[in-house]
Amino acid sequence: MKKLSYSRLAARLTTQGGIIVFFIMAFEIMIMISPFAFFFYSVFNPIFKFIDTYPALRWLTSFFLPHMILPPTPFLVAIRILGSILFIVGSLTFLLCALQVYLGKIFAWGIADKGLYRFIRHPQYLALGTWGVGMCILWPRFIVLASLSIMFVLYYFLAKDEERRMTARYGKGYREYMNRTGMFVPRLIERWFPAFMPNKPVRAFLVPAFIVAIVMGAGFSLRGITLHSLPLATENNVTLVAMLPEDTILDKVVLDSITRREGLLRKDKDYLGYLMPADYVMQGMIADTGTNFHLFKQHNTVALITEWVLHPFAHLRTSPTLHMARMRHVDPGIARRHHCPLGIDDPGLECSHCPYRRVILVEVDNPHARRYSGAALLSFDTTRTPVCYVDINAVTGEIIGVKQVGKSTAWQGVPTPAI
Repeated sequence: MKKLSYSRLAARLTTQGGIIVFFIMAFEIMIMISPFAFFFYSVFNPIFKFIDTYPALRWLTSFFLPHMILPPTPFLVAIRILGSILFIVGSLTFLLCALQVYLGKIFAWGIADKGLYRFIRHPQYLALGTWGVGMCILWPRFIVLASLSIMFVLYYFLAKDEERRMTARYGKGYREYMNRTGMFVPRLIERWFPAFMPNKPVRAFLVPAFIVAIVMGAGFSLRGITLHSLPLATENNVTLVAMLPEDTILDKVVLDSITRREGLLRKDKDYLGYLMPADYVMQGMIADTGTNFHLFKQHNTVALITEWVLHPFAHLRTSPTLHMARMRHVDPGIARRHHCPLGIDDPGLECSHCPYRRVILVEVDNPHARRYSGAALLSFDTTRTPVCYVDINAVTGEIIGVKQVGKSTAWQGVPTPAI
């Protein structure tokens, strides 16, 4: 009896530990833009750095959907919107189901078979899974997706264990409840599953393997679609990617000016250039271009997270200055003009039609000593080192400033998104 108790305790602790790992990984984005970023990364960055050191594991710190770049296709836009919807729906559903369960315990209502529990036995797990999928879209790092797949497997076994305990406690009443409801989906759908399921001894192994394969396969498929969809333009040894889809029309002028500038780049190296407005909010993830783009130092975590979930595309288009101006009820136009990173304080120049752009250039190396260009610069086996940023009039091609930057991003050695 004791052995059974110890094994169950160990299983529950392992399950809870695995779920906690997912939550820590998933909340990285929220911590990243909070004052607690320093404390979080002082603990977890050694893990990220260790993973990033080995080519066989480096893919875990990579991203499978655009995070800094506005989604360039309707499909990727729809995926990003779906992420916010699943995040919100999953959160609210979990809270409602949890309230129902805990009120049931307080008032001794017996088996929870009302609300969503009329149709499925584990709506709380389904809600958390829905929230988790949404979170993976909002912060699409492979390690988050991997931990989510493990969490799904743990939920499956945890649900099985709970059903054994509930059957032992309620007997015939709970067995009847199980016969008329599905585990995670309604019975009407679940009744078709046995036709595709192996027998029980094999099922215990194949179901977890199938879950992991589906989740991770979806991630790699989305990464392939993302890389294929990126607006990339190449000239000589420089590949340019526009952060805003409408800026792709500026590629030729910008590339011509950068590649012709003597002494700017080495001819024996490959470069990836990120084309963006000079005050683009996410540029700190590419290079350390100044404290305005250290989001974790702005102390507006709740507002930034709200924008990130509810207004994902507007959030990327909104500079730190505009964020601050709106929060402090200052005229956004004047605030943006007076805090222009280029120092252009021209009352006649509208920021919405500004001809100036910033190009952050990173040097890309690979272990094969090959020349890479295009999407290959974003391969798992490459390393990207910030070099400089170029401020340029993207209409005339005039370069108005070049500044060298350090070899790390605003988040120092933390592996940050490349897309």
